[in-house]
Amino acid sequence: MSTLNVAGRDIPLDKDGYLVDLQDWSRTTAEALAASEDLQLSDEHWEILEALRAFYDEFQLSPANRPLIKYVALKLGTDKGNSLHLNRLFKGTPAKLAAKLAGLPKPTNCL
Repeated sequence: MSTLNVAGRDIPLDKDGYLVDLQDWSRTTAEALAASEDLQLSDEHWEILEALRAFYDEFQLSPANRPLIKYVALKLGTDKGNSLHLNRLFKGTPAKLAAKLAGLPKPTNCL
């Protein structure tokens, strides 16, 4: 198990780099996770992460790509809820990387 140091505190991560305890998530933690992925979070990223956290609150699971795209399209419009936009923001792995940055479990049907 590895850890991520955020503001002087070591936060445990699982073998894939996801938070062990979802309660450890914060915007600062998300920024540190993004930095470890060589990514700087913009407002565009944040609105997707917030939508993803709302999805998790509603369904208690992290969506795979297709449900993620549909949910974002429903909540934020089709200009943001499409695979091209999400792939651009999250390096071609939107469901996995966005879930990680949102402090959620790895989607179960993603390799």
